Order: sequence, then structure tokens, then C-alpha cells
Amino acid sequence: MTTHKNLLGGPDPTHLPENEEAYRLLGEESQSPAEVAAQHPTFSLAWAMLADDAFEAGRVIQSYAYARTGYHRGLDALRRAGWKGHGPIPWEHRPNRGFLRCLAALARAAGEIGEKDEAERCRQFLRDSSAEAYDELTR
Repeated sequence: MTTHKNLLGGPDPTHLPENEEAYRLLGEESQSPAEVAAQHPTFSLAWAMLADDAFEAGRVIQSYAYARTGYHRGLDALRRAGWKGHGPIPWEHRPNRGFLRCLAALARAAGEIGEKDEAERCRQFLRDSSAEAYDELTR
């Protein structure tokens, strides 16, 4: 089978670097997301977990703040990884999931507080970044 190169010259997928220490702290060490975020503030997954926990507890403003923090930390990491503001951010790459989860959480919380434009912008950004993440996170 022949594969064809994208003739439009779109950017390659961006893959964030692994943070094995942060995953170990969450898993093996059973540290809380807050403890991991304090030790590894650039680790978006911890912020996403905080955003989800706050949202589930009815603390929408805190969820929004956690999601926005993880989103901005993720944008910084994406830029360091060569991302130029557009292009695929694959869901199947584990380190990308924290950022994508923050993006979905930010869309959800923004919608809840009436920031409809931001909610739609974040949903579209998620859809453009990873259709798989969009399908998984917006069910």
C-alpha cells in the first residue's frame, strides 16, 4: 500500500515530553493531584484532575481556575515542543492527555459560568487538535 504525503504541508503532530516522576507520584506514591501540581506545576494532568474533582463537587469557579492553569502550562509546554499554534496534538500520546483534558475542562467550566464564546472556542480547539480527544472528552 502506498501512503501519500500531505501536500498541504500541515504541521507534524506535537508530542509533549514524558514526566515519569509526576506519573509515579500519582500512581505508585498515591499523592494527590494538588501535591503533584505543587511539585510539578507544568504537569497539566494534575491540573486536569483538580479541575474534574472541583467540577464534580460543584465548585465550578475553582474548576475553571484549575483548568485555565493547566491549559496555560500546557500551551507553554507545547510551544517548547515545537508547536506553532496549530496542528494535531494526538490523544493517543499519553503526555498530551493532560493538556487536552484541561482544554475540555475549561470548555465545560466556561460554559457553566456563561462564557459561551470561550466555551465554543475551547471546544473547537479541542476538536481541531484531536478528534479522538474531542469524542472521548465531550461525551
